[in-house]
Amino acid sequence: MRSQFPQSMLDRMSQVGVIAVIVIDEAPQVVPLARALVACGIDVMELTLRTDAALDALRLVRQEVPEMMAGVGTVLTKSQIDSIVDAGAEFAVAPGLNPDVVRHAQSVGLPFAPGVATPSEVEQAVELGCRELKFFPAEPIGGLKYLRSMAAPYMHLGLRFIPLGGVSAANLSSYLYDNSVLAVGGSWLAPRKSIQSKDWSSVIDHATAARRLVNESIKK
Repeated sequence: MRSQFPQSMLDRMSQVGVIAVIVIDEAPQVVPLARALVACGIDVMELTLRTDAALDALRLVRQEVPEMMAGVGTVLTKSQIDSIVDAGAEFAVAPGLNPDVVRHAQSVGLPFAPGVATPSEVEQAVELGCRELKFFPAEPIGGLKYLRSMAAPYMHLGLRFIPLGGVSAANLSSYLYDNSVLAVGGSWLAPRKSIQSKDWSSVIDHATAARRLVNESIKK
């Protein structure tokens, strides 16, 4: 089956390698954050719906930093799908697999990657027409070794995974070398405390290091 993500979006995610996963408490903070990430070559972000500021932050990114591809994470309900589409989300992901939410995202044309952690969930997602899947929680459940074993029977279907949960600069390259991995979710690039304290220099350090690792992975 054909991917529900446009090829241009898949190419961009693959090239960036690390999708910045963001928890934002005050919407205005997202503008300097997004600009810092883009300057370091990280131009895809996932704003999680864990705070009330997330939707306003999404609108600000789309208005003020249009070069950033902005999606939304922690999408748990159909009503959230409607809200994030109205706010300009370019894609969405979820920690788990809710068929009703997947179908609603499809009905409004929103590229959506549900979360999976077991073969049964992979098969459910495939039945729903999904080809891009969030692998969560990646490291606690067994990491890349587990992902390879779980994904092996399904790779002829063209599945691609976005691992998140315990992924860091220490294991980033290992994930990116695997053909089943589209990109990883990078929550370590901009920790919540760094955003709250407006510590953009540490964000730049993390993002620059991640970009270097991605570039090295691409060369190899």
